[in-house]
Amino acid sequence: MAMASVRQTSRYQLIPSTICSSQTSFSIRGVSKALANDASGAEGKSSLVICFGEMLIDFVPTVGGVSLADAPEFKKAPGGAPANVAVGISRLGGSSAFIGKVGQDEFGYMLAGILKENNVDNSGMRFDPDARTALAFVTLRADGDREFMFFCHPSADMLLRESELNVDLLKQGSIFHYGSISLIEEPCRSTHLAAMNIAKKSGSILSYDPNLRLQLWPSADAAREGIMSIWEQADVIKISEDEISFLTGGDDPHDDNVVLTKLFHPNLKLLIVTLGGKGCRYYTKNFHGKVGGIKVNAVDTTGAGDAFVSGLLFILASNLNLYQDEERLRETLTFANACGAVTVTQRGAIPSLPTRDAVLKLLPKVVA
Repeated sequence: MAMASVRQTSRYQLIPSTICSSQTSFSIRGVSKALANDASGAEGKSSLVICFGEMLIDFVPTVGGVSLADAPEFKKAPGGAPANVAVGISRLGGSSAFIGKVGQDEFGYMLAGILKENNVDNSGMRFDPDARTALAFVTLRADGDREFMFFCHPSADMLLRESELNVDLLKQGSIFHYGSISLIEEPCRSTHLAAMNIAKKSGSILSYDPNLRLQLWPSADAAREGIMSIWEQADVIKISEDEISFLTGGDDPHDDNVVLTKLFHPNLKLLIVTLGGKGCRYYTKNFHGKVGGIKVNAVDTTGAGDAFVSGLLFILASNLNLYQDEERLRETLTFANACGAVTVTQRGAIPSLPTRDAVLKLLPKVVA
């Protein structure tokens, strides 16, 4: 896969670090199980969250507000959306594992070590002797756009084979989380589908964050078709407003009817639309609404969506029926919004993922 560069608008605004005035209190009742380190999910099932897909090295400029070409130097930071989520869950006190492939090189071994250091089960990682670990250069420009440049020809993450899957690990999870990048090329696409099938048959909830990176796909049509090809198998989906517009062919992403009629499929339990610093919208079969965000001074939005997903899945793993209780869902989404807000105040993805204490400090007054 050839390298490519793209600019993406940041959904977080550069504003003073203050809590939204609409959030004057936060009830901890809805997230008490997870915050108490409950070791099992609903009906006694393990609360392990298994994340499948890519892990790579992000190179982030040491100064903000510049283009990639103008950046004087870069700092390497581990990244990759599924791996970010795995680390995020672990940092919050949850149980997570990562399944994916990296190069049999110094960067690949470094990434495996970082997962281990963050208490993420890396027994599902594989190392390719013939392909390199993927690299990405990421910067937040002065105009608020994120700019990416990927180096993958193809990278090792696209070469994971079904025969390399840790099937025993897949069967242990309560949640199986994945994106769409692993659907772009074979053999990883077939491996992804096989892993989903194993997880589903084992009783796992399927969690999907498309994480659109259009420049990695052969074409826009291929991206739309690939993302939607597994849409109706997911139990939980997280998307952005930009992804709504892309997947619906330009429909209004703010229109609830667009989401409910075009994206909310019959088997779906929960669909979340993230709004950056403005919070998120949520949709279930019985109710939908919006939860406000937490405003911070955004330094780098890389990994914010992954931190949000980490917060959501961390709670969901201990309460698999969370989507049935709107009050508790709203409390959980406030927690997830705070996870994303903490992350944008630092540079890089994995290095900026928050601990539970950091999230609670940012939240409005906690009421037990």
